[in-house]
Amino acid sequence: MHGPGPGRYALPSCVGFENHDCTKLLKPAYSFGRRLYGDVRKRDINPGPAYYIDPKITKTGADGTPIYSMLARQRDPNTFKTPSPGKYSPEKVHPQGEKHAPRYSMGSRTRYRKRDANPAPSKYMLPPVLGSHQSYKVASPAYSMVKRQSLGSYLEDLASAPGPGRYDAIPPDNTMDKPPQYSMRYRCYMPTDAVKKPGPGAHRPENVYINKAIPPKHSIGIRHSEYVCPLIIGFDS
Repeated sequence: MHGPGPGRYALPSCVGFENHDCTKLLKPAYSFGRRLYGDVRKRDINPGPAYYIDPKITKTGADGTPIYSMLARQRDPNTFKTPSPGKYSPEKVHPQGEKHAPRYSMGSRTRYRKRDANPAPSKYMLPPVLGSHQSYKVASPAYSMVKRQSLGSYLEDLASAPGPGRYDAIPPDNTMDKPPQYSMRYRCYMPTDAVKKPGPGAHRPENVYINKAIPPKHSIGIRHSEYVCPLIIGFDS
């Protein structure tokens, strides 16, 4: 029979003060150090033995001992700095007694104020002065560009006759000599067979020995023993 192991039982602990088993006797518990209740800084504001006392501060304030540092000498900001000769630009000085020409600059737009809320010129709707719209002004003759009227004009087709483009004209090639005509087409080749012919480099006349005397040729073959029985087949007689 398989049952749960000892670790499966969630029994309360017998060690410690928190969540102790109520069926077991609880021994007195002790801790290292004193127990603090609340914020100690609110109750005890006296410095401890490790309180650091600055030796430069006395009961009457800071002592008057001179202090030196290892820094560079500070420049006096009030010292007058004399400009060098290259700093002067006499060519920019306007001659004495001469008039100044007006000068203009491209600055940013000024801030819009509430008292500057005046209407722009395009806000005014003035009556038009073209045509016969003004009763108290003299109007010049006005003309308009309209399309041509087909009714009652000299171009009106009263007979409804067909135009020249409605007739099917006979091509002039039927009654006159027709000149030769050329077109831009691709090149046409003569019909031939698809057999590939060898080129001049495919022939090797130096390998032909039919019309030449051939010397004997020897090769290194397999050595046969005289004791080996030849293969006899039934067809041999």
